Amino acid sequence: MAERIRNAMSIDVEDYFQVSAFAPHIRREDWDTLPCRVERNVDVILGLLDEANAKATFFTLGWIAERYPQVVRRIVDDGHELASHGYGHQRASDLTPEQFRDDITRAKHILEDLGGVDIRGYRAPSFSINRKNWWAVEELENAGYVYSSSIYPVRHDHYGMPDAPRFPHRPNGAAGILELPPTTVPLMGRNWPAAGGGWFRLLPYSMSRWMLNRVNDRDHAPCMFYFHPWELDAGQPRQSGLSARTRFRHYVNLQRMPGRLRQLLTDFEWDRVDRVFLPEH
Repeated sequence: MAERIRNAMSIDVEDYFQVSAFAPHIRREDWDTLPCRVERNVDVILGLLDEANAKATFFTLGWIAERYPQVVRRIVDDGHELASHGYGHQRASDLTPEQFRDDITRAKHILEDLGGVDIRGYRAPSFSINRKNWWAVEELENAGYVYSSSIYPVRHDHYGMPDAPRFPHRPNGAAGILELPPTTVPLMGRNWPAAGGGWFRLLPYSMSRWMLNRVNDRDHAPCMFYFHPWELDAGQPRQSGLSARTRFRHYVNLQRMPGRLRQLLTDFEWDRVDRVFLPEH
C-alpha cells in the first residue's frame, strides 16, 4: 500500500464572541465580560489529536494568549506548532498598514514570550488579505514571519480571492514569504472550499472526505484543513439579533463536529503546518 500523504491540520484559536460575523452584535470592549470557553474547547481538541496520534498548528490570538497562557503552554508541551492569528481578531482589510504592523508584531512577541518558541506562521482573521491590501504581505515578511495562510482562493461574501493560486506559492517572488492556501477543489468552473470551517459542518462528511482525497490522489498534494475551537462547542451561549444567514452559518451541526473530526483524524494522516510545507523543517 502506498504511504498516505501527510496533510496539515490547523486550528484558529479564538472564542465564539470574537467571530467576525458577530462584530455588529458584540462590542469589543465587552469581550472580557463574556464567559470564555476557549480553554475547555482547546482541551477537547488536544484530546482528539492525542487519541489519533496527530499533530497540528494552532493559529492563536494574542488576546487569548495573554488571558489564558496555560492554553499556549499546553499546545507547545503537547508537541504542536504555535502560530499567530494576530492580536485582536481584526481583519487585515480593516486596518491601516501601521495598525496591521502593530497587531502582528504584538501577537508574535506575546506568543514567543509565553510559548518559548519561534513564531513562524500567521493566518489573517477571516482570510482578509487580498489585492486591495497587498501591502500586508510585505508587512508580514518585515515582521519576521516565514509563512502565511491568509489568502483563500474562493468566492465568498466575507473573504476570498478566487483567482489566487490553489497551492503553496510566494506572492512577492522567490525570496518572499510562503503563502499556504486552505484547500480547494475546482468544480464547475470555480474553486470550492474543502478546508473545513462551516463547509465541513454543513456538507455530508463523505463529501468532505472525497474532496480531500481528490487533492491527495489527483494533485498529489497535501491538504490544508482548518477549524475553530468554538465549532466543537454546542453548549456555547447563543447570541440574539443575528440574521438568519449568520445564525445558520455559526450554529449548524456544532453537535456533530467532534464525531466528524474524530473520523477525519482517522481517515487521513495529519501533522503540523511547518512539518508538512517547510522543506527545511
